Amino acid sequence: MSKDAIKAEEVLVKAPSAPNYIKFLFGGLSGMGATMVVQPLDLVKTRMQISGAGSGKKEFRNSFHCIQQIVAREGPLSLYQGIGAALLRQATYTTGRLGMYTYLNDLYKERFDRNPNIVDSMAMGTIAGACGAFIGTPAEVALVRMTSDGRLPVAERRNYTNVANALTRITREEGLAALWRGSLPTVGRAMVVNMTQLASYSQFKTYFHDGPLQMNEGIKLHFCASMLSGLLTTMTSMPLDIAKTRIQNMKKVEGKPEYRGTTDVLLRVARQEGIFALWKGFTPYYCRLGPHTVLTFILLEQMNQGYNKYILGKETSTGL
Repeated sequence: MSKDAIKAEEVLVKAPSAPNYIKFLFGGLSGMGATMVVQPLDLVKTRMQISGAGSGKKEFRNSFHCIQQIVAREGPLSLYQGIGAALLRQATYTTGRLGMYTYLNDLYKERFDRNPNIVDSMAMGTIAGACGAFIGTPAEVALVRMTSDGRLPVAERRNYTNVANALTRITREEGLAALWRGSLPTVGRAMVVNMTQLASYSQFKTYFHDGPLQMNEGIKLHFCASMLSGLLTTMTSMPLDIAKTRIQNMKKVEGKPEYRGTTDVLLRVARQEGIFALWKGFTPYYCRLGPHTVLTFILLEQMNQGYNKYILGKETSTGL
């Protein structure tokens, strides 16, 4: 058989794959679906990270006390304060990061005909995280401000009515560049989060599937891999998440910003509040990130499998 005939046969045999826009669409939808469930925990995490800033009085004893105080002062619906900004963040940030990672992951498998190793997965996760974070920073700024507004004295509240109002007012009152305030720690955090989360998920999934446990493809496999990935990601990314939150929520004092940058935040938090304050809000952060990771990956995998089965007519998954 000639080389041309072999190539033609390979083209016919090669299974169809989802177009790139589907990978980005599924990434955003999976993140938005997960956010609808865990938004209250994200709000609690933000409030606890801001609590005690500048060696101020500690507002909450723990996560449960924080929830009680929010509900008592602002009502139960306040737990979903900033949901519009949270969904916009997922529609930009998660669409970018998961879409890019899925695209790079599939491209790697096609090019090298094997699953990526841990170093390759970390590199792809870092690239995907940086791209998604830069796109999603404006929504992140709006989200942090909207979720933290209720803890301020009435006279100091920004009182954004919705995410569109927040973005419009930030641009008008502080300039367009303010929408990317804290972009450096946001991108840095996203690179750490995605390097850890996406790479560890891929590796945990491969280990559980091909290792001693021999777990079959399905929700059980996705759940186990994503829970361990969420725990590892929480431990590595929390200090940068606190720096991001403090910078995006800061106001000017006597015409000067409260913080000069990420390093200044980390050093001042450690000096004024103790080194372990860099992991302040660990419980709500993991309770938010863990389930969010689980739900995001499960939804993403199920959408990929459904698309492959009902649209492309094949049973194999092109998931992570």
